[in-house]
Amino acid sequence: MERCPAWTVVLLVLSLTLVIGCQTMTRVNPVYGPTNPTPDEAAKAKVKRYGSVVELLPEKEKQYRELHAAVWPDVVKAIKKANIQNYNIYLTEINGKKYLVSYLEYAGNDPAKDFASIGLDKTTKEKWWPITDACQKRLPGTPEGEQWLGMEMLMHIE
Repeated sequence: MERCPAWTVVLLVLSLTLVIGCQTMTRVNPVYGPTNPTPDEAAKAKVKRYGSVVELLPEKEKQYRELHAAVWPDVVKAIKKANIQNYNIYLTEINGKKYLVSYLEYAGNDPAKDFASIGLDKTTKEKWWPITDACQKRLPGTPEGEQWLGMEMLMHIE
């Protein structure tokens, strides 16, 4: 898979910092403009972008790193079959806690169906996720039934 430019990592870390640091702050309405599309504009885009975050348990970091150094072929196949491309997971530390930040691009037409198809893959559902989920701690506000907390995109420049 392609590597993200360094500025993408910086933006993801800054977004994570804002998510973690602003969880108790008053909600501010979105501001849309040329570099932040409205939800309708984003939904019409050929490629849809997703960012999410989860805490990494410190005692599981080594195992998590080893798993992701060589992701199992069946898991990679399920991800690609779901029209996911340019999938990246980053690790950062904030205030002594480790966080995983993911970024992916979706190039299909039905994200709900395609994302659900990953959970239908036997290897992913029955082997990969039980191991990787046990390495993570869900963050407050994560929707029921999901492991990672979605992040709002505030800027995109091609």
